[in-house]
Amino acid sequence: MAIAGLAAVATLGLAACGSDDPKDPPKPSRTSTSVTADPNLPPAPTADELNALLQRALDPAVPSAEKLDLVQGIEADPDLPNRLAQAYKDANAHAEVVGVTAFGGSVSAQAKFTIGDQTNMVDVPFVADAGKWKVQQTWACQALTTLGQQSPACPA
Repeated sequence: MAIAGLAAVATLGLAACGSDDPKDPPKPSRTSTSVTADPNLPPAPTADELNALLQRALDPAVPSAEKLDLVQGIEADPDLPNRLAQAYKDANAHAEVVGVTAFGGSVSAQAKFTIGDQTNMVDVPFVADAGKWKVQQTWACQALTTLGQQSPACPA
């Protein structure tokens, strides 16, 4: 359904770009854009950097206190990182970041997630928070819920 909607919007957009009437003279267009880099944003991370961050966040051997800078907005539940990591380990899950797409103040990491013998590609969103890249809180909460856990840091 979404793909059909996107195709319809693209078709309408392309149709609006031209005219079959030869009397219509081409109209010059002027486009001016100015992009100002946010000086508070850290540089866009590489797949290897995000993979290292994700592996650290999902390692139950790393104390939760050392993970508080890895996941956005988890101050309300400082044990959330290790509960997620333990649930991840108990599910025999494996993750590997294989690509990164930057969107200014956020990035999307394309990751291969394997649970048992099933592998799926998953987008893991990271956000710039206090000058560091962190796993987006909403994604961490959804992952926690999927693994049968709850947290006060996650809105109901």
